[in-house]
Order: sequence, then structure tokens, then C-alpha cells
Amino acid sequence: MAAYLGRRLCKGAATTAVAALAVAALSASGAPGAQGVTDSASGLQSADNAPGFQGGDPSATGDSPYYTELPPLKSPAVPPTAGETANGGRSESGIPATVLDAYKRAESSLRSSQPQCNLPWELLAAIGKVESGHARGGQVDGNGTTTSPILGPVLDGNGFANISDTDNGAFDGDSTYDRAVGPMQFIPSTWGQGGPDGQGWGADANGDGKRDPNNIYDAALAAGRYLCAGGRDLTKAPQLRAAILSYNRSTEYANTVLSWLEYYREGTHEIPDGSGSVPRDRSDGGSGGGGGDGSGNRPGSSTPRSGDDDKGNGDDKNGGNGDNDKPRSPSKPGPTPSPDPDDPTKPPGGADPSDPPTTPPTTPPTTPPTTPPTTPPTSPPTSTPTDSVKRLANASGGRLTATAGGTFAHAAKVRAQNKSGDPVGKVRVRFSLVGDTDATFPGGERVATVLTDRAGIATAPALVAGEKVGRFLVRAALVGRAVQTDLPVTVTARQADALVRTGDKELICVPGAQFADAVEVKATYKGAAAARVAASATLVTSAEDATPNDKGPHFKDAAGKPVRTLTGLVTDKDGLLRLPQLHADEAVGTFLLRIATAGGATLTVELKVEAPPAT
Repeated sequence: MAAYLGRRLCKGAATTAVAALAVAALSASGAPGAQGVTDSASGLQSADNAPGFQGGDPSATGDSPYYTELPPLKSPAVPPTAGETANGGRSESGIPATVLDAYKRAESSLRSSQPQCNLPWELLAAIGKVESGHARGGQVDGNGTTTSPILGPVLDGNGFANISDTDNGAFDGDSTYDRAVGPMQFIPSTWGQGGPDGQGWGADANGDGKRDPNNIYDAALAAGRYLCAGGRDLTKAPQLRAAILSYNRSTEYANTVLSWLEYYREGTHEIPDGSGSVPRDRSDGGSGGGGGDGSGNRPGSSTPRSGDDDKGNGDDKNGGNGDNDKPRSPSKPGPTPSPDPDDPTKPPGGADPSDPPTTPPTTPPTTPPTTPPTTPPTSPPTSTPTDSVKRLANASGGRLTATAGGTFAHAAKVRAQNKSGDPVGKVRVRFSLVGDTDATFPGGERVATVLTDRAGIATAPALVAGEKVGRFLVRAALVGRAVQTDLPVTVTARQADALVRTGDKELICVPGAQFADAVEVKATYKGAAAARVAASATLVTSAEDATPNDKGPHFKDAAGKPVRTLTGLVTDKDGLLRLPQLHADEAVGTFLLRIATAGGATLTVELKVEAPPAT
């Protein structure tokens, strides 16, 4: 959840002083336009042209509250070995598998669409940690959608920004005021409006046809697009800070995000979904570790509490009405009952020492059998199917080969199997491309995550070969577990199996002149035009001797010198290849030009140099 500094500064004269300090701190940071960029509480306008600062529009999050917990001072924990869980998922460097996958996929997508931005996935992880504790510790389903909506407080001006409803409650369920929504805490007006396409910053990253702010894949890509807006280069510290401030206009927020960014850059690892830790302390003084919808309402409550998240509306310090999601601290006991003045021997509260005890001492021994502590670890049926996967087997059905620029005859497939070799369905498998290749999945992606079907088969999206020829790997990894397998892939050069001249005119020239007509050929493969096929042309010595001739017709280089071998030729999109102009020296006779393509297609063309007829 993101911050609204005004809530923390609106009491008394501290507002002006602290806001001034915030401005000074930001100016010292070297951010672009630092004299104009301030916290929203200061009331100053920003000179930054990033989204969130234009025309007085709110930031991405509406400056809603955020988690203030800072990363540990020590380095990130060492990742767990295969089959182990990192401290039950509480390790701060561990990120739930699906959430981590979403951050990395967003980085990969933006690397293709906005390469100048240089967005690191660790920045999305830092914001995701501060906004929602990585979707409440990875509480997402197989498609990456949160198991219940994550909503910020009502932005009704009561300690927060005042943003009237902009989506008729479509995203946040509130038709009066807006609320920040989802694991990256976008407000509806930002998610559904503006943006580079005029349709809002919301994204459909998982290809389900919806822009869902409660889906971690959609939300992570939207956050990345928002941070990259305005042509930013996030390798430059001032632009990085400006991007974070556009997300939430609070210097404390920016500093917290930068702390987590550096922490995650030192190292992180996957942990199972749902096992991550959830921060407690928030910028509005509340505690966000409980359940419910993230709005501050307790589970089952239908009444918003205007941002007093997890704080009771009674005065807990003075024995309020108990409407508080956190248990009362034992260090603050309530009033102690006075002894009975008529019988000082009675303990406080009126109990008589001779009365039988209300909690028989024999009750505790009966408790262990009813709640055995070892039950959860020994109940595999209640665990996720991911835990039962022993291996991922290659199920592609054939070699993964394709011609450059083409599609593969077989899709990359793996079968998830348990220890007995039985298929495991409904587990997530992440396919990623490993090696020097420009092949991609649809949309230019290098990573794709899919669910296994009932037969345990996970089928990667259709690969499209690039122009780079050679071998690489498709790595299939089980999301949430250290189980993976590599599938070898080969991309071969484009080929042609036939070459023909496009004209039939005899090629004749007199000594010392140039041929009037250029040589043009068409390459085909299985009857279709062979586009972008590599070719060479050589003026050979004879039909039996393919070495270059040292006399007769020739091409010319840039300096005008004779050249009798051309390499690096490529057919055009229609399979056509037009050779440079040919020239003749003083030698007369019949000469041979041999053209060859990748794939073995060859064509030999006769060239005649004849002396002019006597006059």
C-alpha cells in the first residue's frame, strides 16, 4: 500500500516544518527538477513531467499508505536447497514464486518494448514489497490473481487524498470514492485512464483478455510501464528516484523502496506461493498483517473504516471498545479489580478461596490428543500438487528445430510426474530461453508460464525462430520448487532448393566493356519463394573446377578493382537476388558464373565475351 504523507504531517505546526525538510532532502537527492518536486503534503507542484505530476493528477497510488518495514541489515539469506523451505517462507530475501515470475516477466517485456528504460525487476519487487508485501506473501491462484482483492483505504480526504469515484466501483467496489487496488496498489483513475494508449496504465500481461489490477502479472507490467514513462533511463539515479516519486509522492516512500531495491540486488530466491512474510507496520500508523481485503476492515466486515486500518475506533490505550484487529499488548493491562472490602480474604473479582476452581487442572492433559502438533507436516493431501512433483520429463514429441525466421514443427512440452511416474496436473511450469538466441515466444517474450493439464503436460507457447543460427535451450522449471529440465533447440539457416534466372536473354559482351543486362535469379524452397537466404556468386574456372577464374568477366569493388567472388549475398522477401553489374576484360571466350545458396541450390550461368565484328 502506498503512502499519503499528509496523514503523517497534518497534525499541528509540524506539517510545515517536516514538509520543508522533505523538500530539502529531495533537493539534495539530485532528482530532476528537484526545486519543484516535493511531497504531496507540501502543496508544491512538481516540474517533473512523469505521470502523477501532470495537471495536478494523483500519483499511481493516490499516495495511499504503504508498509514502512525496512530490510534487515545483514545480507540476504542463502537460498534453500532443493525441497527445502527458507525458514518457513519468512526469509526476507525470499519472494513467492508466482510473484517473482511476474516481476521478471515484466522486466523481460519492457526490455523489448522500452529498452532505453533499463527497468530492473528488483525495482518492481521493492515496490511490490512496500505496497502489499508481495501480494500478502504470495496469496495468488494459478493465474497470478490474488485469492481475495487487495484494497487500500477509502480516499475520502479523511487523512488521505480526496479522490471521488472514477470507475463506478468497477475495480474497487466503491462508487463514491476511489481506493488503491491490487498488489501494486493502483488507483482506478490511473489504472483505467491516461497512459500511452489512452486506455490507462493497466496491462494484460498474462494474455487472458483482461486488465486486472488484482492479477500480479498485469499489475507488475503496468507498474513497469508507469515507471518507464517519459523516456526514463532507470540506470540514472536521479531518473530512478523521480520514477519512484511519481508512484508515490513521499520521500520516505522513495527511501524505503530504494532500500529494498538494493537489498534484493544483493540476492533473492523463490519460495512457495503463500509462504511469504507480510509486513506489519504502515505509514498511517496501522498494522496491515491481518486478513480481510487489505482495506483496514476486519474479515467479514462490510463497513469501511476510512483508512484506520487495523486500528480500533475505540481508545485502546484507555480500554476502548475492543474493535482492534491486533490483540491488546500484555504490557498494557486493563484496570485491576479491587479486593472485596467485606472479606479481604477473597481475591480480586469476588472469588472465594473455598470455591472450586473453574478450570480443572486435569483439562490440559486431554488437549494434546485433540490437537496433535505433528498433524500439518504429515498431511500431504492438503498440500499443493507442486509438492508431489519429482521430475519434469521431455514430452515434445520430436526434435525442436526450425529454419531461421520460421516456426517450430513441435512445441516445447514437459510432463510433470510424481515419484511413481504418475502425471501431476494443475502445477505451474515456467519456460525460459537460455543461450545466445533471438528466438521468442509470442509477443517478443523470453519467458512463459503455463499450467499442466490432466495428463501432467505443460505446453509452451509456439516458439518463433529469429535470425541467429545455432543451438540454445528451453528451460522448463517448476514454479515454487527446484525441479527443472532443459530441452535442446536448433535454428538452422534459411534454405533454398532451387535457383532459376528470371530472364532468358543471352549474356554477351565485347572485351573491355560491361554486360548490358544484370544477372537476376529467384530462389525457392519446396516451390515457395525462399526469402532472406544467404548466397554467393563465383566466376569459376570451369564446370569441373570451382576455383575463381583469373581472367574474363568480373565484378568490381568500391575501388574499381576486379572481384570474381561475392559472398554475403541475401535474397529479398520475394526470393529474388540481383547481382551487381558484370564487366569484361580483354579475354574472349565463354565463361561460367556459379551462384549457390544455403541449402545446396546452385545455378551456372554462361557469359560470352566476343570480339566485335570486323568493319
